[in-house]
Amino acid sequence: MWRRSSRSGDTGNCVELRHDLAAVRDSKRPQVVLPVPAGATRKLLTFLRERP
Repeated sequence: MWRRSSRSGDTGNCVELRHDLAAVRDSKRPQVVLPVPAGATRKLLTFLRERP
């Protein structure tokens, strides 16, 4: 299941993340999926949570 950032709002400019695939995609172009290492996904989420 793809998850959209809660900070995306209604702008249509969204990044979506899927934990089971360790992948990222742009909601405007959902057919294009960028696979990323699971460890990188965790580091990204930790970094984003620490930001104000």
